[in-house]
Parts: sequence; structure tokens; C-alpha cells
Amino acid sequence: MSVDEASRSATAPVVSVVLPMRNESRGLQRLFERLTPALTALGLPYEIITVDDGSTDDTLDKLKAYRATVPGLKVVSLSRNFGKEIAVTAGLGRTSGRVVVLMDSDLQHPPESIPALLEPWTKGYAVVFARRMNFDRGSLARRAFSHGFYKLFDMMSEVKIDRETGDFLAIDRKVVDAFLAMPERNRFNRGLLSWAGFRTTTISVHIEERHAGTSQWGFLKLLRLATNAITSFGTLPLRIWTYIGGVVSAVALLYGAYVILRTLIFGADVPGYPSIIVAVLLSAGVQLIGLGIIGEYLGHVFSEVKRRPLYFVQEAVGFDEPPAHPRAAETGIEQATVEQAGGLDAQATDHAG
Repeated sequence: MSVDEASRSATAPVVSVVLPMRNESRGLQRLFERLTPALTALGLPYEIITVDDGSTDDTLDKLKAYRATVPGLKVVSLSRNFGKEIAVTAGLGRTSGRVVVLMDSDLQHPPESIPALLEPWTKGYAVVFARRMNFDRGSLARRAFSHGFYKLFDMMSEVKIDRETGDFLAIDRKVVDAFLAMPERNRFNRGLLSWAGFRTTTISVHIEERHAGTSQWGFLKLLRLATNAITSFGTLPLRIWTYIGGVVSAVALLYGAYVILRTLIFGADVPGYPSIIVAVLLSAGVQLIGLGIIGEYLGHVFSEVKRRPLYFVQEAVGFDEPPAHPRAAETGIEQATVEQAGGLDAQATDHAG
């Protein structure tokens, strides 16, 4: 190993934690009170990268203030609200750790589960998802929407995702690099990670209630994300409407043949002005829905060909500083185990449930 390589190895973090957030000012103190001890217990160099996604409260100011007391804290401020998927991408692009832990900043993802999340990584897994082990206490409408989305996604997409997993996961450096190499503007991160096909497993985690503040995910945002996810990972919606168009056309031809034959045989017109109106409206509705789906795909193409940057960074603080270096703890992951994990080939395509 050269002197430069040894120097970089000594100053580079092993664990990077990415926290996208928007208007999370009220919960920051409790977040860092739980996150810092959990990372210190690992006994490994770490960094905490927070991404402020256009907050309208004092989240950014508080993050800068916490840098004085929270070891390894780094702050990225985006120029406006770009959405969680883009904020995650921005955070991943700033990481330098050999493994990256992605989690929400509202404490629904318990920091104390990070060591358990990293354990499979030390054994060669490239992606480790936290799988919900407790009942989802969200509203009935939200649970029904989520169930319907995953059903549709499984039917229509080219990749499969576990409906009980979320955005609490550990990702090996090679997977982060592969993820960042994907240039899509319309991003569904879990789908992209599944599509990449690296060796994946899950662990069971108790997902907690939000500690403070309110969720930024309203129904329209969820609907937009669901539509984007389904249309980004398959063309089945387009084919379905081709089939529907064929069925409607066949029914119309059969009905037309029936009308002609009845007129020729009985010599009288077939009454039914209301039925004609219903048929016309049905046909128009089917066409409009089909055009809407085509428009969704065209919108994706339009976004891609413009080649605009995914985001703009307004400010980045702390990235010229070394990571936090806690003393090795008895409960920590041994450095030798980490070195071994770095040498394992984690590019197999088998998946453990």
C-alpha cells in the first residue's frame, strides 16, 4: 500500500449514514441523542450526512449548530425541495464510507438497529433491508393504498420489491456507485436498487412511531410516487391498454354486425339512442385513460431528454473534515471483520428472504 493510499484509508469513514429531511427541526435533538451512541458503539470511523431538502423551518440552522456537538456531522442544503428520492441521491453522492446506512430522520427507523443492519454486510451481502416486524399503524386508507400499489407494482414491473421493507437499509460501496451511475430523472430508489441485482437480504426491525413533527407524504405525493414507480419499471400499462382497445373494438364490430343483420332480417332500425350515448362515452373514456398513460411515459421521455441536473446544492458544510473516530467498543464490529467484508465478492444475484 502506498503512502497516499494509507493516508486515505486512515481518514476515510467506514460507515456513512444518510439522513434526508425536510422540516424536521423539532426532532433533531432526540435524533442525535440516539444516533450518536449507536454509531459510537460500532467502534468504526463514521460520518453523518444530513440532506436538507428545502426546509421552510429552522432545520438547516439547527443542523449547522449541532455540528459543534455531534461528531462527524456534515450538512448538505439543496437549493429547493426536490423530493425525498432526489435528496437521497444527493446524500449518497456525498458519501465516502465503505458501507452506507440510509434511514429516515423522524426516528421511525431506530438507530439502535444499525449494528444488526450491518451484520449481514460483514458476511458479504451488498444490500441489507430492514423489514417491518410490527403492524403498520397508519390510517386504513393509507394501508389500503400501499397494499394496492405493491400489488400493481408486482404485476406490472420488471423487478420485485418486498412490501414490508422501506428506506431503512445498508448498502455496500459498490452498490452505491452502481446506483449513482443510473441517470434517471424520475427515480424510485428501491426499484433501482432491486434492478441492480446485487446480493440482498433482510433483517426484522420494529418500526417506531414518528417522534415529532408531521409526515411530508400526503396522498397526492404518494400517488405521484406510485405512478412514477410503476411507469419507470415496465411497459405493461401500455400493453394493457392495447389489449383493452382490441377488446372494445371487437365488441363494437360485433354489435355493429348485430345491428346490420337485424335490420336486414327484420327490415327495421334498432332503437337505442341511450345505448349509443353510453357506448360513445365509454369509448371516449377508454381513449382518454389510454392517452393519459401514454402521456405519462412521454413525460418521462421529455424529462430525460432535457438532461437537466437532478438537483442543485445551495450549501455543503463539513466535507473537508475527517470522520468521527470512536474508540472500539465491546459491542462494536471488529475492524478485521470489516476488512474481510471489503474483500468478499458481493455481486452474486441470489436473494435471501
